[in-house]
Amino acid sequence: MATQISQNITDVYTRIKENIGKVIVGKSDTIDMLIVSMLCGGHVLLEDVPGTGKTVLIKSLAASVSCEYKRIQFTPDLLPSDITGVNFFNMKKSEFEFVPGPIFANIVLADEINRATPKTQSGLLECMEEIQATIDGKTFKLAQPFMVIATQNPVESMGTFPLPEAQLDRFLMKGKMEYPNHQEGVDILARFDKNSPLDTLQPVVTAEELVAAIRELPNVYICRELMSYITSIIERTRNYPKVLLGVSPRGALALMKAAKGYAAIAGRNYVLPDDVKRAAHPVLDHRLTLENAARIKKNAASEIIDDILGMVTVPTEAVFEER
Repeated sequence: MATQISQNITDVYTRIKENIGKVIVGKSDTIDMLIVSMLCGGHVLLEDVPGTGKTVLIKSLAASVSCEYKRIQFTPDLLPSDITGVNFFNMKKSEFEFVPGPIFANIVLADEINRATPKTQSGLLECMEEIQATIDGKTFKLAQPFMVIATQNPVESMGTFPLPEAQLDRFLMKGKMEYPNHQEGVDILARFDKNSPLDTLQPVVTAEELVAAIRELPNVYICRELMSYITSIIERTRNYPKVLLGVSPRGALALMKAAKGYAAIAGRNYVLPDDVKRAAHPVLDHRLTLENAARIKKNAASEIIDDILGMVTVPTEAVFEER
């Protein structure tokens, strides 16, 4: 039974990744991060300069699954009701009717999320954490599966509103696209020479298959020694000299979930220390609040996590595989 669980998840992962590979050149780690987040029922923040393919990647992921996809273009004049929906008075029926917003979809792209005001950004908090939306005192459950993928440009500051720590903590993982190397750049030109392969991309996984994989993921085994290893990493972030605010228990749970996800896509039904290490940067980097002096340095959070991973002893005598 344990082997079957990991095979089901791996099968879903393989089909989605191969399908995305018809459009996206390279970016294997970023694609893995997105799929693992989806399997964990989590959300992703993609941060990079314009034109690196963030939106194309997200559309390719959405097109690979038979789910409803919606895009929200975040702007300074966007209101929370533009995201969640609104009650309007129907004159013909003489009653209020609820018009659901774009958040009532399976995969939601929050494009340039830091261009909206904090009030509008906060409209996503309940949706991302509790998979529900409360409008005019009435609570609506969101669809399953549900995933928010947000993008933002790290180099622009005019007309933007930095995401607060509480908002960042709602994202299971944060990643980058980065520029392609020379060969990847040539392959991109060749692939998009005449037509976009995204236009003909077809779903390869049903919503039911994805939900089944999401429900199976918690059954991936992790031993108590690795739970202690994760806890030690988290505790180190809280007393590291350059860190004002370390990782919360929610972040520790996120690291364990992501480690299970990376184990499952590798075809294993048990977590290894390498799974924890692979998940550490996308899960923890954006959860560190650094001192002002440290923030100036590029990739400071990533270097701190590297340092912490080198300081914490990796369990060697634990029985990682479930008996």
